[in-house]
Amino acid sequence: MQMPTVNECQVEACAYNTEHACHALAITVGNSSHAECETFFKVSSKGGDPAATGRVGACKMANCQHNVQYECQASGIVVGYAQQDIDCLTYAPA
Repeated sequence: MQMPTVNECQVEACAYNTEHACHALAITVGNSSHAECETFFKVSSKGGDPAATGRVGACKMANCQHNVQYECQASGIVVGYAQQDIDCLTYAPA
């Protein structure tokens, strides 16, 4: 199984975001209330591997149609703002 790629990240303030691309090796999606990108954090410098494209390492959203045993099966995802939250915008209730 291949981890899905983060095709786009619209959250420029994230430490792993450079030019709408995620450079975290793997992100975690989901908490108890919504499909939040739990890897997001804000600092003044950028991090991650500039040669890597971020991937979904774990998804806690068991009620998503792309989730099989807490692994995302989407071909790729988009991370962005859902109102004030930074969420997986590919999340789709099962």
